[in-house]
Amino acid sequence: MTAQQRATGIILVIALVAILAIGTALAGGYRVNLTPSEPLGLWRIVPLDRPVAVNDLVFICPPATAEMRAARARGYLRSGFCPGGVAPLIKTVIAVAGQNAEIGASVSVDGRVVVSSSLTLRDGKGRPLSPFPSGIVPPGYVFLHSAFPGSYDSRYFGPVPISGIFGLAQEVFTYVP
Repeated sequence: MTAQQRATGIILVIALVAILAIGTALAGGYRVNLTPSEPLGLWRIVPLDRPVAVNDLVFICPPATAEMRAARARGYLRSGFCPGGVAPLIKTVIAVAGQNAEIGASVSVDGRVVVSSSLTLRDGKGRPLSPFPSGIVPPGYVFLHSAFPGSYDSRYFGPVPISGIFGLAQEVFTYVP
């Protein structure tokens, strides 16, 4: 066997091991977060065996709506396996069905101001952002938030269906830059 054949064999074995490791991690509910909305690093999807509640940190696929297509075109959403070809989001549920999400200079839920929920009228590239109109979260929906100042969340796209929730988001190995 030549040195080139050995090198090719080693590369193939490493590639196979990498593919198996990634497949096992995905099947086990592990995901890598590369967005600043939550700490960067390795996360795990924990099955949700109860109704979703306020303060739950969840993995959710955003619906394939006009707002999400526009967000994808602007680069707010990464590529992934959710409808519309986007990656799941990690967000905190701040309101559930029947609660009033009021959007002004910041967000209030049932009259209580949500910490770190100031709105911005322009994104990081100076493009205009429009806040979602205030209102009652409808049945089967949740209102999402991230404390990261530049987060694209329900402040801008509104409530999303709970049917998109995979489970709770659990940090495994993360860091905040």
